Amino acid sequence: MVDVRHMVVGQGYKARDIAVLQREGGSPGVFWLSGYRSEMVGSKATALDAFGAREGLAVTRFDYSGHGQSGGDCLEGTISSWLEEALAVFDTTLGPQIVVGSSMGGWLALLLNRALRTRGEPRVKALILIAPAVDMTEALMQASFTPEDFEVMTSTGMLLQPSGYSDDPYPITRLLIEDGRNHLLFGGPIETGCPVTILQGGKDVDVPPEHALRLVAHILHDPVTLTLVPDGDHRLSREEDLRQLEAAVRLAVEE
Repeated sequence: MVDVRHMVVGQGYKARDIAVLQREGGSPGVFWLSGYRSEMVGSKATALDAFGAREGLAVTRFDYSGHGQSGGDCLEGTISSWLEEALAVFDTTLGPQIVVGSSMGGWLALLLNRALRTRGEPRVKALILIAPAVDMTEALMQASFTPEDFEVMTSTGMLLQPSGYSDDPYPITRLLIEDGRNHLLFGGPIETGCPVTILQGGKDVDVPPEHALRLVAHILHDPVTLTLVPDGDHRLSREEDLRQLEAAVRLAVEE
């Protein structure tokens, strides 16, 4: 049993209470990054924690501000703030880490790795990206807006879209879209300095396979493995999907 602990990220009115689950164990550790409006107790994160328990590996996961057990308002969240939280939690880990990111977490994993390398701390041993929603604010969200959507976003600052995973609508804020432009990765080579594994569902309508191929085309100097799950959806959380995820992590540990 791993107890939730809390840490404060940011200062003053920007301070956020972040909930963290951290399993002690050996190296390399596993560092989990959830998707937008997902939590650290989801099926994939829980499966990785169980894998870490069996293999004696450290596992770290947390909820972004405005998500799960963390404080804050999701409508005030941005890629910048969630990246800042990811870096702060990552700083509590020791030694090399296998960073696993799902959907938006895949984008954040690449940004986290870049930030660490920039400050001379190449502790990411491998990246495992599940349906990575790289540049999602621009390439996936805004690209799908109708003229009416743009009008609503301009006038209200927020767009509510139907969700395939909840009865509640999916909020997209102008703040999220505008901040996302500061973190776009497409348009130039993406240097990771470590192996990258991408797991992609062939029936993913949220982050289509073409998006994963676009990412592969931008990683020019590092080894990339793309595994397409033909009948897989965006979540890739069936038992067979979880086994494939565990296999990818195991291979990264052994390399």
